[in-house]
Amino acid sequence: MALNHIFRIQFPTTMTTILWADDEIELLKPHILFLEERGYTVIPVTSGNEAIDELSSNDIDIVFLDENMPGLSGLDTLSQIKNRYPSLPVIMITKSEEEHIMDEALGSKISDYLIKPVNPKQILLTVKKHTEAKRLTSEKSSMSYQQQFREIGLELGGHLDHNEWVGLYRKLVYWDLELADNQDDNIHEIFRSQKAEANRQFCRWYERNYQDWIKNLSADKPCISPMVFRDRLFPLLKQERPTFVILIDNFRYDQWKFIQPTIENHLRVDNDSLFFSILPTTTQFARNAMFSGLMPAEIERKYPQYWVNENQDGHKNQYEDQLLDENLRRNGFNIRHSYHKVLNAQYGKRLVDSIPDMMQNRLNVIIYNFIDMLSHASTESGIVRELAGNERSYRSLTLSWIEHSPLIELVKELAERDVNVVITTDHGSTIVDRPVRVKGDSSLSVNLRYKQGRLLDYNPKDVFEVRDPRNIAMPKLYVTSPYIFAHENDFFAYPNNYNQYVQLYTGTFQHGGISMEEVMIPFVTLSRK
Repeated sequence: MALNHIFRIQFPTTMTTILWADDEIELLKPHILFLEERGYTVIPVTSGNEAIDELSSNDIDIVFLDENMPGLSGLDTLSQIKNRYPSLPVIMITKSEEEHIMDEALGSKISDYLIKPVNPKQILLTVKKHTEAKRLTSEKSSMSYQQQFREIGLELGGHLDHNEWVGLYRKLVYWDLELADNQDDNIHEIFRSQKAEANRQFCRWYERNYQDWIKNLSADKPCISPMVFRDRLFPLLKQERPTFVILIDNFRYDQWKFIQPTIENHLRVDNDSLFFSILPTTTQFARNAMFSGLMPAEIERKYPQYWVNENQDGHKNQYEDQLLDENLRRNGFNIRHSYHKVLNAQYGKRLVDSIPDMMQNRLNVIIYNFIDMLSHASTESGIVRELAGNERSYRSLTLSWIEHSPLIELVKELAERDVNVVITTDHGSTIVDRPVRVKGDSSLSVNLRYKQGRLLDYNPKDVFEVRDPRNIAMPKLYVTSPYIFAHENDFFAYPNNYNQYVQLYTGTFQHGGISMEEVMIPFVTLSRK
């Protein structure tokens, strides 16, 4: 379809109303005419009291306020306006450049200030800056994405390798964030469709290549979970300074890009890279593979004392510290290291206090489980589902947590020291909205995005099917126990109580299957500024 048929972007043309308060308003008549000729409505008043009256009876978009008016002064008027209309942009205009006046005005949260004499173009630019910035930004981002739309489409039509998929996903995450505040619904629908198509093709590509990567038949394969510490962390350990690994469970690349400016207030980003989670994209498998440097079947064979299968009782990630220790030793690192799992704010605060002790270690690994708990809570709590009902709000909740958690205090403390810092994760998650029917006996695993067990009944066309778990280096629990993985935004639902199941899980964040969001995940290295 031609681009001009796809993109029907329309921006509302709204009339901007300006309230201008100045006791010498007659002298400003040329400025007012200049604005009116450009489609603005200007309400002129000569005092602060008149300004307050007009605000109570008209919808005003922006106020120009003379600082030096008789009667109710500009600063007093400003105070009353901000008390009643805190989000209304107010521009202070003053003859005086005295610092105390500016301090008082800025302390009262003016949006901007101008020094007399002002010229019409100054006024026009100020109006546009404070009333049309969002619309102008939306227009610019829409036009820029329109130019990239065809380019991304052409890339999707080619035969991408793993590096090209990473590049494409970076572009999609960039546009996801760039278009988040766009005012045009049409552009959001276009982007959602293109991202969905990218996910469809990514799933097919991953399914075609995954078993060859695991069997080492492919020379050109991405960095996957068992390789990431060896290839990206261990080179840092050869340096003399300590390295702190902050692993945020279930942390997506778009969440990293959203919080990056906050982290960069304290640390410099040296390298922003991605790697590929193994399947299933869950903590039990992906994180154990990261810490051990081995695939799950290899862990079970080499270190059976550290592996807990799905059909066994016990916590599935209770031996990460021991697996990391074995991995370090196999790679020639006889170093002091520590391992910490932060499950609550109290422990997080105590951990910040212990940084001087951790500076004696070459490696410190700290795991934060908040985001994983948030994604599970979105299933169990209607309130949390409301708060994290889409990717944009999910990112916002992540940022809010970062800003108010002990993690940011840890980052601030590390920024004062000569250390390497790594921010990474074990897997991501995706919003599910399409149920796929599956049946099995009581051995069936409970995860919504992958299933393993006896007597599995499903449509092979709906899933990524691995009949022999050894082909993907997974433990084989039963004689007949294939693995199946959900694609894109699918999730598995049982025929029994099907409608109730679908209602419960549709629109929740899940992981375990194949999607760009679950598989391509961040490994970021940072250091002191």
